[in-house]
Amino acid sequence: MSPNEATDDTALVAELRRELVLRCDAAGVVRWACPRARAALGAAVGTLLRDLCAPGTVDKAGAMLEQARAGRVSDWELSLIADGTPKTFTFAGAPDAEDGAWLIGAPVPEHFVRALASVEASMRESTRLHRELVTQKRELERRHAELVRMHSDLDDAHRGVLTLHGEIADHADELRRQGEIKTRVVANVSHEFRTPLHSILGLTQLLDDGVDGPLGDEQRKQVRFIRSSAEDLLQLVNDVLDLTRVEAGRVPMRVERFTLGSFVGSLRGMLRPLVPGGLAVSLRWEEPTPEAELETDRGKLAQVLRNLVANALKFTATGEVCVRAELGEDGQTRFTMRDTGIGIPREELDRIFEEFVQLDSPLQGQHRGAGLGLLISQRLANTLGGAITVESEVGVGSTFTVTVPRLHPEVTVLQAIEARSESAPVGPGSILVVEDDRRSIFIYEKYLTHAGFHVVPARNIDAAKAVLARSRPAAIVLDVMLENETSWNFLADVKRDPATADIPVLVVTVTNSEKKARALGADEFWLKPIDQDRLLRKLKTLAPGSPAPRVLLVDDDERVHYLMRQFLRDTNYKLLEASSGPEGIAMAQQELPHVILLDFLLHDMTAFDVLDELKADPRTRRIPVIIVTSQVLDSADTRRLLAEAEAVVSKEHLSRELAISRIRDALAKAGVSAAPTRPK
Repeated sequence: MSPNEATDDTALVAELRRELVLRCDAAGVVRWACPRARAALGAAVGTLLRDLCAPGTVDKAGAMLEQARAGRVSDWELSLIADGTPKTFTFAGAPDAEDGAWLIGAPVPEHFVRALASVEASMRESTRLHRELVTQKRELERRHAELVRMHSDLDDAHRGVLTLHGEIADHADELRRQGEIKTRVVANVSHEFRTPLHSILGLTQLLDDGVDGPLGDEQRKQVRFIRSSAEDLLQLVNDVLDLTRVEAGRVPMRVERFTLGSFVGSLRGMLRPLVPGGLAVSLRWEEPTPEAELETDRGKLAQVLRNLVANALKFTATGEVCVRAELGEDGQTRFTMRDTGIGIPREELDRIFEEFVQLDSPLQGQHRGAGLGLLISQRLANTLGGAITVESEVGVGSTFTVTVPRLHPEVTVLQAIEARSESAPVGPGSILVVEDDRRSIFIYEKYLTHAGFHVVPARNIDAAKAVLARSRPAAIVLDVMLENETSWNFLADVKRDPATADIPVLVVTVTNSEKKARALGADEFWLKPIDQDRLLRKLKTLAPGSPAPRVLLVDDDERVHYLMRQFLRDTNYKLLEASSGPEGIAMAQQELPHVILLDFLLHDMTAFDVLDELKADPRTRRIPVIIVTSQVLDSADTRRLLAEAEAVVSKEHLSRELAISRIRDALAKAGVSAAPTRPK
């Protein structure tokens, strides 16, 4: 031990042993004090005890003296002024013989004071933390109660939504029926109007030509007024018919391939007679890239542009109407009609595509119409997968832009169907659809794939024969009236060949030739349009051996199980269900499903754990897995999942179409067309 450490310890011992002794009378006057008390406190005889106390401790000193006069006391802490500064002392006391008291005090070391202050501060902090914990506990209990209430409300809301969904479906069916009735009524009435109108036009033309004798000038003027009115009425009837067909979705699409140059050339020749005589207005065409190709409905596109150019010429008194066609790099074709006409007020731009809207202008009175041309043009552009936009300034002119995809949406859909049919093998789960109408193929694909079948489209007989040469589908859906060819010989060949004779053939066409179809061996004959439920029931009857791909759902949420059961209820898929990770792994090893729908976060395992178990077993290693999650995954987790799973689907966006589409894509990628043979 060093000399300094020894000195410090001696001082500490001396400090601990410096007791002070005082004797006070009943009034608190010091009657005797030891030398240490006199030196440290200045406690001379006759000094009041209260004068020795630090501020705020006088009452405590009086209480200690009062108790010491009555009996022995100990462990009283009192702060006194020692050497000019407040210092804490621990006092003990006892009564003296003269109704006073002896007081003996020992100073409390400073590090003890600091330790006590630290303990006091710690106690205060502990008390504060305890209060916060109590408050947090109460808040958690309140939130738990709120969550329980919200869960109950959500259950009620879910049941309400299901009820509303059923009511909305009923209302939608009713509105659809009413719309169909309206369409039929308008179409029938319009057709009934056309017959007498054609008679009026024919008779007025005979009168105007003087077939039954010459007419006077006034008579000729009246006949021409009658003819002009009949032509206007006929145009109105034609516009109403066009509009009802578009609204009903019954516009026949004739998609063909043509070049932009040839299309603009034919349109230019068609519209030349609409240019008024004289030099006041000119129709100018900017030459497009001639070899640019489109594949869409040429007639519908021409009708849209014809309406817009005719409209521009009507409302342009002087200047020009310029037409420009260009094919963009984004696959969109843009036709721009720019005129120097009267223009359209900004507040009227949204109204020009409404029914029977005609803007007030000096030129409007010169051109009669029903106000349906722009609406029909917009609806036709929409059926082509495009849109019409307009910019205009009063007194300067207007610019109408028609944007349509280079490939009609039906062409794109058919290409996707053909790509899917090539990616999956044709087999017992496949239906060969021999049909040249793209829309019909799309409808078959929608009906059949949602029922678990795989559609193989063939748009002509050669393509159908090629499919049969390499594979054997479960059934054939055949339109016997293909464009430029009939399919009767194909039907006879299929039923005559022993290799294909037992393949069920459903003849679905527009001509009533059931006797001929039955005679050539057709298993069923229907007239278009086809009914989905009827088609699926018949296919399941004719092709009972078609497989039912097994789909395993691994999820601990019963609501997801319910939804998936509803999604796959009317399909050809067989749903297997597991509510935990271990149960799902065991069921996958036993049942060998064709595809697995796996929740990302189960109560006992995560998707990563389940995937590791599946990949470690040779029996389940190649089963495609689709992750279905309500979690917001970061990019790292998503990349890791996609390295071992086929897709990651959010439960928020899960629908029947999305679920079936992902299952179908996973099966196609795995090359599954029939149930695999189980290992023995």
